[in-house]
Amino acid sequence: MNRTLYYNYIDEKLHALAIRIDTNGKLNLLQLHMHSESFYLHFLNLLYGYALENLNKTLQNVEAIDLIDHKNMLIVQVSATSTKAKVESALGKDIIKKFPSYRFLFLSISKDASNLRKMKFKNPHGISFSPTSDILDTRSILDEVLNKKIVEQKEVYEFVKNELGSEIDAVKLDSNLAMIINILAKEDWNDDSHVEPVHKFEIDRKILHNQLDKAKCLIEEYCLYHGKVDSKYSEFDSMGSNKSTSVLAKIKREYLNKKDSGSPDEVFFSVIEVLKGKVIESANYSQIPIDELELCIDILVVDAFIRCKIMESPEGYMYAAS
Repeated sequence: MNRTLYYNYIDEKLHALAIRIDTNGKLNLLQLHMHSESFYLHFLNLLYGYALENLNKTLQNVEAIDLIDHKNMLIVQVSATSTKAKVESALGKDIIKKFPSYRFLFLSISKDASNLRKMKFKNPHGISFSPTSDILDTRSILDEVLNKKIVEQKEVYEFVKNELGSEIDAVKLDSNLAMIINILAKEDWNDDSHVEPVHKFEIDRKILHNQLDKAKCLIEEYCLYHGKVDSKYSEFDSMGSNKSTSVLAKIKREYLNKKDSGSPDEVFFSVIEVLKGKVIESANYSQIPIDELELCIDILVVDAFIRCKIMESPEGYMYAAS
């Protein structure tokens, strides 16, 4: 299920970030704390629909408050320390009196705060604060992610991937491409799916010809991996298993099924989603992180685009031939 894949990825990245913050803090390396504050500002806005901004933009070196949301009347302290003393210290600061109608949130970015949610706190200025719901940590945030609708969960996944995702691992990419090519090649495909000679038209003109907008960036980024895919196809084909024909025919068939289902961009991304589903459901699929899976599928579909197996091809402009 995509839900499980998205959740597992988010879970892994948030826990890894928390561990790094904790370790760096013990070494007195605090730069990651600052970057994490910015990360969580945007993350909480996406996850909860807040309109948080950094209070330091308007007030320098403010104690007890790091983020503020004037629309939803929230003030947030972001901390790598998760103790009762830390929370009470924030609640006792004089600046809290400036926000009598606001709600106070405490965000623990490196420690589990489950025990804090069970405690009672001194709140001398009487600001709205309920430990059960107003103390956040990785665990409580993941609970929120888990209960999101799949469309919303995917948005969170995309955000976390963009913020915390790793650089492309060439070794993993090589093995993952091989595995996925194997899986797709075993899919049934109609004998009447005639495979035409492979011609790769000039990429930018084909993008323009098909009026692709959102897919343009993906194609421009992953067309660089055409050589790697070609190498993998050649490896398999040299062993007598005609993987390139089978995989490209499979991708083309899915494109033809989706061809009239929406705009060119919608069709392009629909093909990617269908192929991803085929791989995940395959008995031959050995689970890999969702971002690695999506990377490989994206690369294969872009390669098929270059080879003119999907989308309309302009006449007279050949990218290359193979």
